[in-house]
Amino acid sequence: MKIGDRVRVKESVVVYHYPGKKQQPFDVKGMEGEVMAIMTEHKGRPISPNLPVLVKFEKRFKAHFQQQELETV
Repeated sequence: MKIGDRVRVKESVVVYHYPGKKQQPFDVKGMEGEVMAIMTEHKGRPISPNLPVLVKFEKRFKAHFQQQELETV
């Protein structure tokens, strides 16, 4: 998986910041988006974030995921 890849959420992931449903649980399973970033370093130093993959979906919606929660389309 690399930046620019088209991916689909393959596991049930509940978010609370989906546009139009703020502060309500929303399952993003099955949604498709584009990998915007993979967080591996910050200011030149290596980091190990819990949710390193940033994916952009439609409607100005972005979310962070683990690699095993996504599949390449």
